[in-house]
Amino acid sequence: MTRFEGSANLALIWTIAVVGLVVIYAPPFYLVAISLNPALQPGLPSLSDLSLIWYFKLASERGLLAALTQSALVAALTALIATGLSLLAALGHQELRQGRSAWFMTVILPMFVPGVIQGLALSVIFTRIGIKPSVLTVTAGHLLWAMPFAFIVILTSMSGVRRSWLLAAADLGAGWGRRFFDVTLPLILPGLISALLFAFLLSLNEFARAFYLVGRQNTLPIEMFGKMNSGANPTIYALSGAIFAVSILCVGLIVARQARLR
Repeated sequence: MTRFEGSANLALIWTIAVVGLVVIYAPPFYLVAISLNPALQPGLPSLSDLSLIWYFKLASERGLLAALTQSALVAALTALIATGLSLLAALGHQELRQGRSAWFMTVILPMFVPGVIQGLALSVIFTRIGIKPSVLTVTAGHLLWAMPFAFIVILTSMSGVRRSWLLAAADLGAGWGRRFFDVTLPLILPGLISALLFAFLLSLNEFARAFYLVGRQNTLPIEMFGKMNSGANPTIYALSGAIFAVSILCVGLIVARQARLR
């Protein structure tokens, strides 16, 4: 391969990457832009017309704020439980000598089940055993969705833990708990944080499973879907823009922290 061909291939790769990023990020940035439009129509405002009026009006949207609180609570529970269970599942996978593939497929199987089927099945089961729809039923549905992803993220981070290091710690007299807290945990901590954040965002945006399992208080996606069906409300754009900005801020803080640690 000549130098020119190598440069051309590199340019092609970068072009495809940039186009892909533009396609991915254009819709949310467009949503942020129209949330700054004081007009009622969802159009891009001119620089002289930028306004935060719809962000200030969010304080009066009790339904949206209650749904956001509900979703945040469900997402926090889901993220904590999913990360904890996924960590145990990943440690079990690491200790297995036989049947690793079967264990792996068992844990990630819920990822391939459609959310509508999972939500409906759980709704029927909970109704049969007398469990009323609540935060816990929604969390159970979201857990089936988030745990496989958290498991894969943690398992990937565990690939950086060499078995020779654990054996060396064992030779020095360290028990299983000491090896985990002194060797494994510090190395996989970035993976745990990533899994926690990933599970939180998956739960926060989940619609299909929550639709069948929600109680009296809707989650945010269901509430927003209902409001959009009854007519576009500019405060929805403002709330979406605020959530998007907070998500970018959280990811940026995590990246900055990891950069400092290196």
